Amino acid sequence: MTYDTVIRKGSVVDGSGAAIFTADIALAEGRIQCIAAPGSITEPAREIIEAEGLHLAPGFIDVHTHDDLEVIHKPLVPAKISQGVTTVIVGNCGISASPVSLKSDPPDPLNLLGDRTRFAYPQFSAYARAVQDARPNVNVAALVGHTSLRNNHMDDLQRTASDTELAAMRAQLREALQQGAIGLSSGLAYGSAKCADTAEILEMVAELAEQGGVYTTHLRTEFDRILEAIDEALLTAREHRVPLIVSHLKCAGRGNWGRSGEVLGALETAGQHQQVACDCYPYNASSSTLDLAQVTDDIEIFITWSEAFPEQGGRPLAEIAREWNLSSYEAAEKLQPAGAVYHCMSDEDVKNILSHPLTMVGSDGLPNDPHPHPRLWGAFPRVLAHYGRDLGLFDLPQAVHKMSGLSATNFGLANRGFIREGYSADLVLFDYAGLESLASYSQPQRAARGISRVWVNGVCAYSGGVVLDSRSGAFLFRG
Repeated sequence: MTYDTVIRKGSVVDGSGAAIFTADIALAEGRIQCIAAPGSITEPAREIIEAEGLHLAPGFIDVHTHDDLEVIHKPLVPAKISQGVTTVIVGNCGISASPVSLKSDPPDPLNLLGDRTRFAYPQFSAYARAVQDARPNVNVAALVGHTSLRNNHMDDLQRTASDTELAAMRAQLREALQQGAIGLSSGLAYGSAKCADTAEILEMVAELAEQGGVYTTHLRTEFDRILEAIDEALLTAREHRVPLIVSHLKCAGRGNWGRSGEVLGALETAGQHQQVACDCYPYNASSSTLDLAQVTDDIEIFITWSEAFPEQGGRPLAEIAREWNLSSYEAAEKLQPAGAVYHCMSDEDVKNILSHPLTMVGSDGLPNDPHPHPRLWGAFPRVLAHYGRDLGLFDLPQAVHKMSGLSATNFGLANRGFIREGYSADLVLFDYAGLESLASYSQPQRAARGISRVWVNGVCAYSGGVVLDSRSGAFLFRG
């Protein structure tokens, strides 16, 4: 046969954590057709890539994104494809673009995805079709948000759901799972979901047990009561034997620094009896809406946007407060609704969590943010270059495994995440020695250096620093 592409003499990091090997790899019909010793593929190819001196890995899987509507409205997705990400998992933290029906402006934190006009998918199947019609540069798999379901069926989010409301929420979740959603997410730390009691979550997770799918959770708290929050999450998943993934695991707040060992220990212990994993982004600052409960003078808080005072976006909260002659809390109240970056973690905890065998990598980037956290553009190269190559936190095969094979396995993404014959040809070719994440807090929207080429389903989507209009991503239905 004639191959579409042959990549010659690349140093292959296959996504499993196994040792690196040199090979020629042939792509055709969207799949990896042949992996062979250098020089042994003799069939003709439309394109030959000389990859000696470069590393070839499975396309990275961003397991924690809020790209739900970005993949439809900006389908080239430059922030992701430029760092080697070929698959995004959307619908995290309890907030998903579908199924959603709004009677007014989206409640916080649904507003992280956009304004009311962008929520146009009351059924999950309509969202899946919209992604397929948009043909984004990346593959998309979608969770259903618990907060989105609450919004659809409750007139007051400041209480737990009634039996009637729960039945309606379960029915809508069931329908979405049958239409291809990969699971349920919750965001119990947010005001729109914090009043949901454990019984409400158990009822929703029971639907996953019947239909299949994973349960991911933004814990009820990541501050001093984090162990209690982890216990709740573990109980919820264990009760129905559903895989649990703890979102963006962290020890937030100065009083919580140094506790990553006991937090990870709780997950390790539970992992002996139930399926558990977590994800982490490689930075010591978080980002979300401006939460008054997190406003303190103990940490640096950076305002990324404000509806009331748009000109204050891109400035430290402390500086704004001084200018207004207000306390930080009073200034934060005045700025609402707003977004913020919180420098709330210790470097040592980040390293401890990121290096743990249970941990995958997710960016948690906010594409709608006018001054986003640098994780949106830089998370995956930063894991490889800063934490792997420079700090020696893990070797290259282990780093790639956290960003590909481990993620595909935990989320049930068949035929992805590994370089194997017959698998989908999602691949990234990069210069490990020259790799650098250029996104910073002051200049967050910068593409990484050192990503040579990216293929999505066998089609080149990024080459030589240029995002291509390949539009070869697929919607990944559960099962």
